[in-house]
Amino acid sequence: MKLSKWAQKQGVCYRTAWNLFKAGQIPNSYKLKSGTIIVDEEKSSYKTEHNVVYARVSSSENRDNLETQAHRVSLFCSARGWVVHEIIKECASGLNDKRPKLEKLLLQRKATRIIVEHKDRLTRFGFNYIKTLLTDCEIIVINESIGEKEDLMNDFVSLVTSFCARLYGNRRSKRQTEKLIKELKND
Repeated sequence: MKLSKWAQKQGVCYRTAWNLFKAGQIPNSYKLKSGTIIVDEEKSSYKTEHNVVYARVSSSENRDNLETQAHRVSLFCSARGWVVHEIIKECASGLNDKRPKLEKLLLQRKATRIIVEHKDRLTRFGFNYIKTLLTDCEIIVINESIGEKEDLMNDFVSLVTSFCARLYGNRRSKRQTEKLIKELKND
């Protein structure tokens, strides 16, 4: 396909595409004798940069931390010279696999770089699976854990904390249900 059509599909202006071609950043592209630039679409793997900041906290009680976390990660990106295209903030447990905003991010395959403050902000378990499956997206963890033992202990503490929170949450909902039934009987 012609470079102009390729630029349109990528969502960049023709001049940007031409500069990328001149810099040799569009794989499988070549110039005909007539001067027309052709990009072999099937073989081309160029993807425009799309940086996404992902911030997550476990409960709505930590919403202030969510804002500061997103701000810190955005500052990190700015310091690296990366333009942040999207900031995704989510309130959900790291053990919960039903996080709509993360699912949408992973399914869209639009991001070229996902930046998180800690590995467990993305997921408590299965981080390497996500990293392996996202071949066209780089995952940047700002604060890597120091050692494997420390990482394992953090996972264990997180697991116990999560299950305790669920257990106490169930007790609380049971008390609320009992209170509601009592009030209905009084009416």
